[in-house]
This record gives sequence, C-alpha cells and structure tokens, in this order.
Amino acid sequence: MAYYLGIDGGGTKTTCAIGDETSLLATAVTGGSNITRVGEVRARESLHQAVRHASTVAGIGASQLQRACAGVAGAGRKEVAEVIHKLLAEVIPGEIQVMDDMPIALEAAFGQGPGVIVIAGTGSFAYGRNSAGTTARAGGWGFAISDEGSAHWIGRSTVREILRTRDKTGITPPLLDKLTQACGVSSFNEFIRSANSRMDFAAFFPAILASADDGDLCARKALGEAGAELARLAATVIARLFDKHSSSSIPLATLGGVFCHASVVREVFHREIRKLHSSVDFHREMIEPVLGALQMARRGTK
Repeated sequence: MAYYLGIDGGGTKTTCAIGDETSLLATAVTGGSNITRVGEVRARESLHQAVRHASTVAGIGASQLQRACAGVAGAGRKEVAEVIHKLLAEVIPGEIQVMDDMPIALEAAFGQGPGVIVIAGTGSFAYGRNSAGTTARAGGWGFAISDEGSAHWIGRSTVREILRTRDKTGITPPLLDKLTQACGVSSFNEFIRSANSRMDFAAFFPAILASADDGDLCARKALGEAGAELARLAATVIARLFDKHSSSSIPLATLGGVFCHASVVREVFHREIRKLHSSVDFHREMIEPVLGALQMARRGTK
C-alpha cells in the first residue's frame, strides 16, 4: 500500500493530510510554517508536529510515506523552498516536492482545469490558469508591501481609519480600546509605538469583525475596501489569462479565513468582480488547499 502526504503551510496554521491512492486517511492542524512570518524554528516545529500527528492518526509511520507535496507560503522563492525541503526531509524519507501555496489551492479548486482562485487569509493573492495551461498571479508579495485584502491588511487599514477619525474629530473611536487590549498594551502612545515596530495586525481581525457587525464605521470601511482590493487582484489575473470578448464563463473560487468569516468582504468582492467581469462563474463550495497538495503528491512530478 502506498501512502501520500499533502501540506498546506501558511502564516497562521499548517494543515497536513495523509491518504492512499484514493482515500483520505487523516488530517492534522498545527501552527504556522511560513518562514518569513514565524521563523525557521517555529516552522520546523509546526511541520514536524503536523506530519507526526497525521501519521499517528492514519496508523502509519512517517517512513511509510512514499511521496509528499508541500505548498507553503513564500516557497516560490528558491531559498525558502530549500529550507522547507530540508525541514521535511528530517521526518520524511520519501520523495518531497515543495512549492508555493498557489498551485495546491488551484488544484483543490479546479483539478488540472482552468480557473482563478483568490485567497485571503493572513496573506492574500490571486492565481489562475487558462485552458492552454498558462498561469498568472497577482498580489501575494508579502505583508509589508502587498497582501491586499488580507487579515493583516485589514488590521492595518482599520488602525489607519481609526487614527484618521481621531485626527478629524478629536474623538477616539471605541474600537481602538479593543485593539489596544488585543495587543496587550495599556496606553495610546504604547499602541502607536507597537504599531510602528512589531505589531501583528492580523491578530485584530476577530475584533474588527465583531465591531463591523455592531456597525463600527472604521471596521466596515476597511472590510469593504478589502473586498474591492481582492476583486482587483482577481480582475488582474482574469485580464491576463482570458479573452474579454469570449462568451465562455470563467470559473472563480475564493478561500481563506477572510472570505469565510467576513460577509462584508464577500459581498463587496462579488459585486465588484461582477462589474469588471460579468462572465465569472462563482464556485460556492469550500476549498481545502491541502487536498490539492495530497492529489499532487499522488500524481507526482510527472
């Protein structure tokens, strides 16, 4: 019996799936493994725990894994892929294929067929493939300069809106108190110092969602802008891959925690992408990128 392993590694969590030729046998979820965000030590810990836990649930040893495919954020860069390969080789003796997380998400959504995916979690990007096999991407260049519409981007944009409101009115919006508590500081000045040095803006996402549901204008504006930014990423990829004069529909899937939990983002995204491309065919089912990685492990590099 041959066993295969798929990994979806992001900045917040790492998901691992083990299967045989046809069946899913086990999954495991651990901490983030995006080296840029969490560092090599934490990435090793997350990857090793994921593989060992999934192997235990599947009732096999990691030594029985014939082939693994790992899609990890940032692994499109050779130096990052080499580190991820080295970390996995410490626990997996079989063949290991490491790639960015874009191809595994596309595989999970559309198999080897055409389509466009837009992912918004800790980071964000759009990625697609047309019927000729040509691929294109937009966004996903890292939290400091890109990742438009991601949880990190939403957190930073919300803080910006809060400060603009404070400057204009002299009144501090109540949401700032929630964010100050969320990052463990006790004063406005301390919050500002942290925001300009080490702040994890993605950690604000739950508080922003709750405040948006309560009608907070700063939160709702940031979420709406996120939806529009994500629509622009999708439109960029569509324009590069598909003939705008064609009557054929363009398959499009969304995934990630931002889309899953933020109704404002979903509504604005759907409205804006429809304005830009009326032929988009939305896939409503939930996409699990790790299952794309597992399928690619089964198929191998051929």
